[in-house]
Amino acid sequence: MTRANIELGNVTPHNIKQLKKLNSVVFPVSYNDKFYKDVLEAGELAKLAYYNDIVVGAVCCRIDTSEKSRRLYIMTLGCLYPYRRLGIGTLMVQHVLNYVEQDGNFDSIFLHVQVNNEGAIDFYKKFGFEIVETRPLYYKRIEPAHAHVLQKTIRNKGQPNGSVE
Repeated sequence: MTRANIELGNVTPHNIKQLKKLNSVVFPVSYNDKFYKDVLEAGELAKLAYYNDIVVGAVCCRIDTSEKSRRLYIMTLGCLYPYRRLGIGTLMVQHVLNYVEQDGNFDSIFLHVQVNNEGAIDFYKKFGFEIVETRPLYYKRIEPAHAHVLQKTIRNKGQPNGSVE
């Protein structure tokens, strides 16, 4: 059996429809045109995951500079069900962690996860994410509507810039 080729590629105007289709299958929420317009401008913060040249996953992030800190927000990170547990999600998270490390100026990485999505919660905990808050009624039109905020701290507020935990 040949080894699978898993790689990340850029999101472009030519493949944005594949991202839209993937997100519609993987996530219970739908994303608007502004989301996809922003993704096209996100550069390294938006990647498609390929398994033997087939799009099977994607990660989309943005930089959040609220609350007097610079944080990376993972808007979406998902993989088609038949391709889970093959290292694709890990590759996408590793890409995000590498981006944050190379930039060197982030306080944390965070995301929202539906409270009943134990698989995702356990997955992120393996990378050092912790539940730091629960947001009631975060999601519209899906049940349960509550979301956990998962966060991985990169830099403590008391540390000088550039030092890592």
